Amino acid sequence: MTITTTTDDLMSRARDLAAQERAVPSRERLRKALAVGWPKAAEVHERLLAEVAERRTARRRTLRSLPSRKNHRGGLRPRHEPLPAAPETAAITPPPERASAQVAAVAEDPRPAAATPLPAKLSRWPLLLLAAPAIVAIWAGWVDLGRLTGFGVVHPFPGIADDLAINTAITLPIGLETYAAYALRVWLSGAGRGRAFARWSAIGSLLLGFAGQAAYHLMVAAGWERAPWPITLAVSGVPVAVLGMGAALWHLTHEPPAAARQL
Repeated sequence: MTITTTTDDLMSRARDLAAQERAVPSRERLRKALAVGWPKAAEVHERLLAEVAERRTARRRTLRSLPSRKNHRGGLRPRHEPLPAAPETAAITPPPERASAQVAAVAEDPRPAAATPLPAKLSRWPLLLLAAPAIVAIWAGWVDLGRLTGFGVVHPFPGIADDLAINTAITLPIGLETYAAYALRVWLSGAGRGRAFARWSAIGSLLLGFAGQAAYHLMVAAGWERAPWPITLAVSGVPVAVLGMGAALWHLTHEPPAAARQL
């Protein structure tokens, strides 16, 4: 007759053996005490180790959940003694009138942060040296382009100053290039109001200046004595466009904030 021993019966006997020896028996000890083979002894041994590890983990969790009984002197605090409450700190808040004044000052002051000035040792004479030949070339190109597109000598005050004559072609380089430099200054200075308009108008002015110079040199190289009508149309509108953009940019950079206008 064969008696079948289940794993639960073996575990119960193994627990009793571990309690007697106050330690987890080895596989060899379990094999002999339980009269089983090596595979079953190894299985029982692993389950015993898992149970021991689980009990240790549960004990650590229980100890961590208990409140500490040590006081500030290192002794034990009675369990009935309540823990000292942390002192309450009152929030430091400014008076209402001061807070409202600070908020109003921040909301109404539109002035941007001051830009960091250039170091005193950084000389600006290289900029003048670079600008001098560019001014000569740009001036000559625009003036002669004005001649090809119908600009020329006029008497602005007939009957008053008949001898006064002005060549209107000089209005092209003065107006367009001056505005481009002005818009660049506003754009790169970091000013808040009008900066976006200054950026796009400066880029547009520089591109228009490049197109005018390129068109002039192409026509001169081809031997043309008169510009075609599309170029004449575009060049004739330059003074008007420069006046409009310059006035708009000036108003954007000098307009008072909305809060100041309401006062």
